[in-house]
Amino acid sequence: MVRLTKIYTRGGDKGETSLGNGARVAKDSIRVEAFGAVDETNTCIGLARQHTSGEVDAMLARIQNDLFDLGADLCTPEGGERRSGALRVVPEQVRRLEAEIDAMNAGLAPLNSFVLPGGSAAAAALHLARTTARRAERAVTALAREEPVGEAARHYINRLSDHLFVAARHVNDKGAADILWVPGANR
Repeated sequence: MVRLTKIYTRGGDKGETSLGNGARVAKDSIRVEAFGAVDETNTCIGLARQHTSGEVDAMLARIQNDLFDLGADLCTPEGGERRSGALRVVPEQVRRLEAEIDAMNAGLAPLNSFVLPGGSAAAAALHLARTTARRAERAVTALAREEPVGEAARHYINRLSDHLFVAARHVNDKGAADILWVPGANR
């Protein structure tokens, strides 16, 4: 476990922060942007959980923990471990997301149009989390173009937005309360 006894350190006052391997980087570096976007996604999921219960809430709780794993993974550059055993996202976490997507999606009617964010409060919050996850995925992709990023980490953030989309439909009365896009409806 991580133990924090002091919240402010003044270490970032000059625009730098420490990575998991002890290296100092600019706070606007692409790596910090990537794990920061993952943190924002986690926050949006926390907001969505204020409107969920049961198995969906349990899935979201597991995802929130996974996102801290992902942040730790991204915070420690590949090959730059401070100590052996740096925390990394593993393929089993990706497979769990896929299994949950498949289970939720099995009860949904096929889509005939794109879904507009909304319906229930839970669905709207999950759509917000989904779009934030997509932004995090773009940041992780940009980082992976410049520096090594683990395959499971890249796969996890890609599957997450799909999971959140299907979960939004699931909490929207299994898709019955979805609001569908009507192309050109207001012309």
